[in-house]
Amino acid sequence: MKILKVISLLLDYPTAPLREHQLELAMAITSAHEISPEQRAELRALLDELCHGDLMDVQERYTDLFDRGRALSLLLFEHVHGESRDRGQAMVDLMAQYEAAGFAIGVRELPDYIPLYL
Repeated sequence: MKILKVISLLLDYPTAPLREHQLELAMAITSAHEISPEQRAELRALLDELCHGDLMDVQERYTDLFDRGRALSLLLFEHVHGESRDRGQAMVDLMAQYEAAGFAIGVRELPDYIPLYL
């Protein structure tokens, strides 16, 4: 499902390469028949919002939305386990699942980072 990769890119911190690939991403959204036409329209609107205007302004809005509190955290286990010790074991288990599926995480994000998970 290519659309999950597109969604992960749209949820990740906005960068210049995202903007450079706007047309390719728009085409992938348009051709994603796993989601409804309304969902495709919403994703296209988000892509347009991320790709227009000053990049620093877009990045500031992203930081204000996702990095200023726990309510909209992009860390999955933050919502499931909060600050409990269970979160650490859940991370270990998720890493084992990634490895069993043949995935190697080569980024600095935690394994429960939703864009990475997608």
